[in-house]
Amino acid sequence: MISKIKPLVTATASCVGGRNGHSETTDGSVSVNLSVPKEMGGPGKPGTTTPEHLFATGYAACFGGALDFVAKSHKKDAAKAKVTCSVSVGPRDAGGFGIAVKMNVVDHSLPTAELDAFVKEAHEKICPYSHATRDNIEIDFSVEGA
Repeated sequence: MISKIKPLVTATASCVGGRNGHSETTDGSVSVNLSVPKEMGGPGKPGTTTPEHLFATGYAACFGGALDFVAKSHKKDAAKAKVTCSVSVGPRDAGGFGIAVKMNVVDHSLPTAELDAFVKEAHEKICPYSHATRDNIEIDFSVEGA
């Protein structure tokens, strides 16, 4: 089931040349050159990035915001939690390519059990990246609290 949204903000980007091209947002806040990594048979040009890097950066930031939102709703603070998102790409058993995510959340100011509960709530109820990827990709969480 697709849930409709009431857009608060819309980010728009264009890419010319695909994985060996250039991508930028219409407002100029992001402008990157792309290159296929050597591990995927590409040139792996220095000073370039990949769609997986961009996805990992966005998901980590979005999830960190969702986590702090959840913590604040419980009168706690997770603003300094470190969220590390690792995005892998590779061939799928069903053909084509897919991605998998490993998310590591560290916040030594909160007990591990409490942090774990906040992570689960952020993933299940709040984070738009989590909603978009649910049941589409493998996501593995690890949590380290006090």
